[in-house]
Amino acid sequence: MFETDVVRCRIEGGVAWLELNRPDCLNAMNRPLLRQLLAALERAAVDEAVRGVIVSGGGRVFSAGADIRWLNQASPDEVRELARLAVAVTRRIETLGKPVLAALNGDALGGGLEIAEACTLRLAASHARFGHPEVRIGAVAGFGGTTRLPRLIGKGRAAELLLTGRLIDAEEACRLGLVNRVTAADRLLAEAQALLDEILAQSPVAVRLSWEAMHRGLALSEDESAALGADYFGLAAQSDDFRVGTRAFLDKQAPKFKGR
Repeated sequence: MFETDVVRCRIEGGVAWLELNRPDCLNAMNRPLLRQLLAALERAAVDEAVRGVIVSGGGRVFSAGADIRWLNQASPDEVRELARLAVAVTRRIETLGKPVLAALNGDALGGGLEIAEACTLRLAASHARFGHPEVRIGAVAGFGGTTRLPRLIGKGRAAELLLTGRLIDAEEACRLGLVNRVTAADRLLAEAQALLDEILAQSPVAVRLSWEAMHRGLALSEDESAALGADYFGLAAQSDDFRVGTRAFLDKQAPKFKGR
């Protein structure tokens, strides 16, 4: 286990558990938190013992978003640099090469929700609320929300949330596709572990390539995306896991993937 000022991390059973740790200010995003979260992600990326990541918040919320007290005093250039740092964090989540699950133990608002939107999957405690209230303080969802939210729930629904700042509960977030599952708060981390275990039981090569094909394909035309999927199918066929998996299917046995 290692612990920094504002991010806690423990590695257990192949999973890196990252916890945002500014509970006194509702895990508000500032430069130290974002830098330490990025550093923890970088460690998880290169640590061969880590096969997946679960991100949660310390205290009663996931994150209330950017630190508004700091924003009120910051210059426009400082605000822009904070957003660029946050974009680097969300980009690293998406390109980690390992599944990253957000366990949303409470409200995820603004920048906090943008961190979650970058994750592979999102699970929410039933009492949690979600939204982009940035317009209510004269701001923009500049950590990637204007890009990712429309991709997750569609342009029209994203526009409504981004332009009104309205908050939604966990059930509505699930109906919209913003979160994948809703569970009781006391079951959240166990459910996140179970879902990640389900992913980790598959071929690591196939999981990584499937995510990359989907993520990269969203920026392409339909024909280009389909062609990319075919190329990634060919890449998967070069792996040992492909031979192991197909042989196990033919032999009616459970495959024993090795991740290569």
